[in-house]
Amino acid sequence: MTKKSTVNIFWFRRDLRLKDNKGLYFALKNSEDVIPLFIFDTDITDSLPENDARVEFIYDSVKKMQNELQTRQHSMLVVKGKPFDIFKKLTNDYHIKAVYCNKDHEPYGIERDKKIKEFLKSKDIDFHSYLDHLLFEKDEVLKNDGTPYHVFSPYGRKFRQVLTKDHLRSYPSEDFLTSFTIPYDVKFPDLKEIGFKPSQIEFPEKDKKDGIIQSYDKTRDYPAQEGTTRLGIHLRFGTISLKKLEKKALENNDTFLNELLWREFYAMILWHYPQVVNKSFKPEYDNIEWLNDKMQFERWKEGKTGYPMVDAGMRQLAETGYMHNRVRMITASFLTKHLLIDWRWGEAWFAEKLLDFELSSNNGGWQWSAGSGCDAAPYFRIFNPESQQKKFDQDYSYIKKWIPETGTEKYPEPIIEHKFARERCLKTFKKALSN
Repeated sequence: MTKKSTVNIFWFRRDLRLKDNKGLYFALKNSEDVIPLFIFDTDITDSLPENDARVEFIYDSVKKMQNELQTRQHSMLVVKGKPFDIFKKLTNDYHIKAVYCNKDHEPYGIERDKKIKEFLKSKDIDFHSYLDHLLFEKDEVLKNDGTPYHVFSPYGRKFRQVLTKDHLRSYPSEDFLTSFTIPYDVKFPDLKEIGFKPSQIEFPEKDKKDGIIQSYDKTRDYPAQEGTTRLGIHLRFGTISLKKLEKKALENNDTFLNELLWREFYAMILWHYPQVVNKSFKPEYDNIEWLNDKMQFERWKEGKTGYPMVDAGMRQLAETGYMHNRVRMITASFLTKHLLIDWRWGEAWFAEKLLDFELSSNNGGWQWSAGSGCDAAPYFRIFNPESQQKKFDQDYSYIKKWIPETGTEKYPEPIIEHKFARERCLKTFKKALSN
């Protein structure tokens, strides 16, 4: 391929796979000479540490696609920079007929795509985007009066009512890979050239999860067990097909399906109410007088609160980039209600550490725990970490794995007494919500 060749571009973002990729399917099926593009977006990566494991995961996933394409004598165009600047350059280098991609529901992605779409339109270049990382558009699952649901249960019922075979349809993009072309100036960068280095974190596999899905309702609450799929990072970056996973859930386990629906629910909330990124979904919760003790926040982050169930979760997160879902609820409740630290502080810490960080789900989960979100736990629901441990880690298997010094003099005394913290929380929240 030479400069100024006429091409189409498929822009990979959070859909890092060649199989059953909706936007890619239409790009390859509708045109020839398609350049596969991935941009390491410096608007995002410049704020990340150089050993951010998620960038490494993305790099590895893009490299796997590159390796597969090379077996077919094709190659990816992988660049680093601001997407707008990259597309300005590409329009100088090629005659571009159209740009294809899959949609993003997060505020940054929506604004980025709007800006690029307008620029491409000024150059008479079409911009086509498709829904791939969710099943439903933001206005497909609504109440009968046309407004969004704020409560999950009726949302879940409506979701099941309006779900059709078309929502679960596969798009065999893998059948059309011959439509790819080789960019004229292709050099696949290494991780160091992108500005990052390998982390020490091991990434969860995406295959052979059928058994876990089948027994998910029985095993998901026990953090010492391999009872959850660990597929969050693969959903976040699209290395697996959501549609295929939804089909497995429909066929095998309704509880697992519900977890996927919560993800859709929180995405819908973020779409309709983007202000939740910085503000409470229920505005009155922004009246809470948080204590925001920085020393206690550090002890929470380090897993040194003196509450083993909390500390085990925080240490698991720091070492692996993962925390069991039951423990996420316990640690979030502890921060917001025992310590009266703003949920936004905890949300930001999880956003920095979680491999499977997804803005809508992280925000929704934290606001649920704090009581400030849609369909949230009521403010007077305060997890007791000790009773949670007795119920879900009775033999201390999970705790001992992450806190070997538990029960010894090396383990700290509780940072706060549970009964006192509970009563203080109730008083503080009640005062804020009565104004």
